[in-house]
Amino acid sequence: MEIARVVAPPLRLAWCPASRRWGRRKGRPPCPSSLPGPRHDHAVKRPGGEAAGGRSVNGAAPAPAPAPAEAPAKAPQRRQRRGPHDVEDEAWGLLRESVVRYCGSPVGTIAACDPNDASPLNYDQVFIRDFVPSGIAFLLKGDYEIVRNFILHTLQLQSWEKTMDCHSPGQGLMPASFKVRVVPLDGDDDVTEEVLDPDFGEAAIGRVAPVDSGLWWIILLRAYGKCSGDLSVQERIDVQTGIKMILKLCLADGFDMFPTLLVTDGSCMIDRRMGIHGHPLEIQALFYSALLCAREMLTPEDGSADLIRALNSRLIALSFHIREYYWLDKRKLNEIYRYKTEEYSYDAVNKFNIYPDQIPPWLVEWIPPKGGYFIGNLQPAHMDFRFFSLGNLWSIVSSLATSHQSDAILDLVEAKWSDLVADMPMKICYPALEDQEWKFITGSDPKNTAWSYHNGGSWPTLLWQLTVACIKVDRSEIAAKAVEVAERRIANDKWPEYYDTKRARFIGKQSRLFQTWTIAGFLVAKQLLENPDKSRILWNNEDEEILNAMNRMTDASNLKRRRGRKGLKKTYIV
Repeated sequence: MEIARVVAPPLRLAWCPASRRWGRRKGRPPCPSSLPGPRHDHAVKRPGGEAAGGRSVNGAAPAPAPAPAEAPAKAPQRRQRRGPHDVEDEAWGLLRESVVRYCGSPVGTIAACDPNDASPLNYDQVFIRDFVPSGIAFLLKGDYEIVRNFILHTLQLQSWEKTMDCHSPGQGLMPASFKVRVVPLDGDDDVTEEVLDPDFGEAAIGRVAPVDSGLWWIILLRAYGKCSGDLSVQERIDVQTGIKMILKLCLADGFDMFPTLLVTDGSCMIDRRMGIHGHPLEIQALFYSALLCAREMLTPEDGSADLIRALNSRLIALSFHIREYYWLDKRKLNEIYRYKTEEYSYDAVNKFNIYPDQIPPWLVEWIPPKGGYFIGNLQPAHMDFRFFSLGNLWSIVSSLATSHQSDAILDLVEAKWSDLVADMPMKICYPALEDQEWKFITGSDPKNTAWSYHNGGSWPTLLWQLTVACIKVDRSEIAAKAVEVAERRIANDKWPEYYDTKRARFIGKQSRLFQTWTIAGFLVAKQLLENPDKSRILWNNEDEEILNAMNRMTDASNLKRRRGRKGLKKTYIV
């Protein structure tokens, strides 16, 4: 069946050669008056390349232009040997080249900006998750306009009607990405218009909705307010409505018995089939962080009371669930190893009926005596024991992890440096799926072969999350060491998207070069190491109310378990 595109009208601005000015078309939604921009040429420039014409801001098919297009900019000459300042200067130049403009104003950065890439696929679009490190880099540099514009323009896209195969997802869904297109207006060659064309997953590989986009949007919105001091954006009625729509979508009742967010495979940074369907850690950490950020930004009003109560209840339950059931260290692993199964009881120790034979052989030798981590996923009779970097690092940043767990996660990173960092930070997950396991779980995905891409590949963009986590726990020397490792080769390798092999020795076989979030992640890490206090715009501090509730829940759980063992003569087995 044909996949239907977004059916709501796009955002439009028309150029009239006769009057030599931009004008709004009747019946078309205008650009927001709160985002004024200077008059500009109808052909938007591709960062570092030719003018984009009829198809998109970075598209391949140019449209007729009212004025001659400028000559393509020459790619900058890159030296083979660079000092630290040379690398940073080059990174800033590349980041600025990647900026996309709409109605004359900067609205985001494209995913990759390789002038030699003849087939960019969707890497010439502005992705919500990819822009976050770019936005943080600009905020730390004092350039607030692009982040403000990005927040408000993506907010407009949220309210569009979305349809795929005659089905519409819930309101509040943020797009995975969007593209600025320049097209002839209604077949009139004398008038062109700029159009924001979003993708909500209906054109994505696998047709997966981007669950993490709305969560990252809330996190970036809070960071913008904290860094710029401009709270007027988050206090706007349309922004408050946008926050509530995302929360209502995430907090909606369903069949699930757990406080964690239930999602399909490929709905986050790992956007291909990798066996993370269910309750992946990355989504839970971002969910927890977004709930805290939203609670901080919501304006008190009668209509929000029920939503805030539901939010607070979910925060407490989610915090307890992740800390209690996702945590794994040597002691916990030994406990799982001795689990009894098929327990039918309210006081069962093995609540999820995990079979000890699930423990993979690699884990027995890999888990260090000091340190621990949150497992990747938990469902009935299933634990995903893989280490997922983003989920663990953001658990530290968001205070989903306790202070003890946060230190233990970084202890494990140090103890397993050769596995998780090696020649380029940082493994997206460890270990890789291989042989029959790779075939069954990924569907024999040729892009996700062992130690490549999302299957154990190394992603330099994770530097910025590592840096924020390390600074929060007062262990910035770990991040500094990782940045030093990256700095040795990342610029000479032309800023790849990811690296392959167990020790990250090779540039990824399908890795895009001049990947924007690789560049931005490096810059954010450098900026935060120079000014550690600025990382507070991303932290969520431990909430006293949640902490007290957690202590009560833990005490009640332990007391119930002790009473249950005394009161029952035997455990009921079926």
